[in-house]
Amino acid sequence: MSQEQQIAIEERFARVFNDKSFKERLSSTDFEKYINSKKKLSFQKHDTIFEDGETPKGVYVLEKGAAKLSKSGAFGKDQILRFIKEGDIIGYRSLLCGENFQAKAEAMTDIECIFLPADVFMYLLEVDPQLSFAMLQKISYELGESSNTITFLAQKTVRERLAEILILLEQKLGVDPEGFIKISLTREEIANIIGTATESAIRLISEFKQDSLIEVDGRNIKILNHDKLMKLGHVVL
Repeated sequence: MSQEQQIAIEERFARVFNDKSFKERLSSTDFEKYINSKKKLSFQKHDTIFEDGETPKGVYVLEKGAAKLSKSGAFGKDQILRFIKEGDIIGYRSLLCGENFQAKAEAMTDIECIFLPADVFMYLLEVDPQLSFAMLQKISYELGESSNTITFLAQKTVRERLAEILILLEQKLGVDPEGFIKISLTREEIANIIGTATESAIRLISEFKQDSLIEVDGRNIKILNHDKLMKLGHVVL
């Protein structure tokens, strides 16, 4: 999926899932039900939003900050599944499937989010076609992301995977005023994402820096040459 299509899906969800939009579409009774049930929650960096195996109690919409979804493997090593940024909603897949959470959600920065209880969220999906359609688009997009991840891990070299993940992180999370990707990752986390040993990730990051593809400041990374990095990672946006 192109970046433009991804942005369009995210913008549609943002237009649909907000107080003003709900007030225009919902009956006064349904709107009051929504307003009275939603809560504003805050999490500090490294806090757990929900645990793998926990029973879903509702959905979370991030208003500020970033989080990650991860799954612990057979040997206790965490695998990062995807990153969550401002405007994203999490917790709905397990809720819709009627199963416990299949991943852990953890704050990567300080977070502010909206929590909507399960019964209210499910009710809104029944009575609000615009919300249902926006959610269907998000589910379809994330299914496509999962398929791409399988190809990404199976068919690309570690060097190609690192190049691609840096481009995709910048695309998804954006950059700060100095041009650094808006999240700081440990070398272990980067290695986890691209499916390699931490030592290999450290070596490749050093090589990318020496080749003037990126700039590194501690855990922060800035892309210096997008064209070469995209060509190296065979990335098409």
